[in-house]
Amino acid sequence: MVAVFNKELLSWYLITLKLKETLESGIPSSPNSGNRSIEFPEQQLEKLQQEPTESLQEKLEQARQDNVASSWSKLSIYKIPHYLRDSNGDDDKAFSPQIVSIGPYHHGKKRLRPMDRHKWRSLNHVLKRAKHDLRIYLDSMKEIEERARSCYEGPFSLSSNEFVEMLVLDGCFVLELFKGAKEGFTQLGYSRNDPVFVMRGSMHSIQRDMIMLENQLPLFVLVRLLGIQLGKPDTKGQVGALALRFFDPLMPSDEPMTKSDRNKLESSLGNTITFDPLSDQEGHCLEVFRRSLLRAGPQPVPRIRIKGVADKRRQQLIHCVTELKKAGIKFKKRKTDRFWDIKFKDGILRIPRLLIHDGTKSLFLNLIAFEQCHLDCNKDITSYFIFMDNLINSPEDVGYLHYRGIIEHWLGSDAEVANLFNRLCQEVVFDDDNSYLSPLSEDVNRYYNHRWNTWCASLRHNYFSNPWAIISLVAAIVLLILTLAQTYYSIYGYYRPAR
Repeated sequence: MVAVFNKELLSWYLITLKLKETLESGIPSSPNSGNRSIEFPEQQLEKLQQEPTESLQEKLEQARQDNVASSWSKLSIYKIPHYLRDSNGDDDKAFSPQIVSIGPYHHGKKRLRPMDRHKWRSLNHVLKRAKHDLRIYLDSMKEIEERARSCYEGPFSLSSNEFVEMLVLDGCFVLELFKGAKEGFTQLGYSRNDPVFVMRGSMHSIQRDMIMLENQLPLFVLVRLLGIQLGKPDTKGQVGALALRFFDPLMPSDEPMTKSDRNKLESSLGNTITFDPLSDQEGHCLEVFRRSLLRAGPQPVPRIRIKGVADKRRQQLIHCVTELKKAGIKFKKRKTDRFWDIKFKDGILRIPRLLIHDGTKSLFLNLIAFEQCHLDCNKDITSYFIFMDNLINSPEDVGYLHYRGIIEHWLGSDAEVANLFNRLCQEVVFDDDNSYLSPLSEDVNRYYNHRWNTWCASLRHNYFSNPWAIISLVAAIVLLILTLAQTYYSIYGYYRPAR
């Protein structure tokens, strides 16, 4: 044993031993001898190229299957991208169900298992009411299993039997809720005191969960299950209509369209409204809800510009409410149930009424996420919210829009509403060339940049804001005229004396 009296030397000695042990543990040993050798990265790569392992072959095969065009063309139910989920911080509840799971993404999660008991109750009601055997539903879902799987993004751990069972259980549960909202749950055989199948209690939370992008079933699955229950193979349009009725409380506008407004809409579209939210059975309930919101939405005017990566600086489409008011722009509520249909003419910005409640943020975020993920749809919902985000920079902006009847909210304060809009479109990829509001924004900006409008607005604000200011201004003008007249006659009398 060697006694070491220098503490610094002892520390370096121990560090050297530790480094030696670490290096030796990371050096692979040769199978033919007890000597150790270091294998450099170039040698490892060469070895992998010469002797591909079975796992590499499997990965290449999976990559080949993923590159097949058909595997992506039917995709419609996406996982929320990390850049959208992370940008909303503590708002993960907006994307993740809290009560019920629908589909494979959140299937089997611990906090959602209590609702499975009620799913089995609903399935039992369906089988008992229709006098069907469960095997009929399982066999039918087995036939469309691959088609249903192709609608989801990425692999999941459910086996074939588990996936088919999930389609039947979740699908019948969804249809029971849809039919109960229309016909009444007591008519379907449920008790008035049922903890789930009543239009009160937790139903609002269930509706909010079922409209989430990650919590969807393909529409054709629901169509086939409803066809089996009714004994009619052709139920096109019925499921979509039931879905819209069930999700109606989540609509962001409760402003009914008047008959005259509807006639104007039809005449502007050539007396024909070609939109049909129920026509496409390849979608899901969130997509049906989105199409019902947009209906025959306006299309942006094509503009010639070099395309490129979306620039966040170009998302500033318009100035905020406070600044626009200073330029003399007025805000009025537009009577229409199409909340996105904004108009601007003669310095007046007409915006439809928007209703905001505690479930609105989740709905808006999932609609935006769907437009970000699905390449076959336009970005009209995203365009609207970016426009509103530009308009609203402060609680004062929200307060004024509330005063004008444009925003109605059930949140705690105007500051919460401002924060909602300011965070909705963070990290969203957007090109304002494709926005239906771009021409309108350009008209507003031209009006804003005209100095004469700003001067007139300043004059009205400073001198015509109340009756006393108007009286003072008129008195000052009269006094100025009298003073000028007196001055004129004094000078005139001096040079032209009376004869």
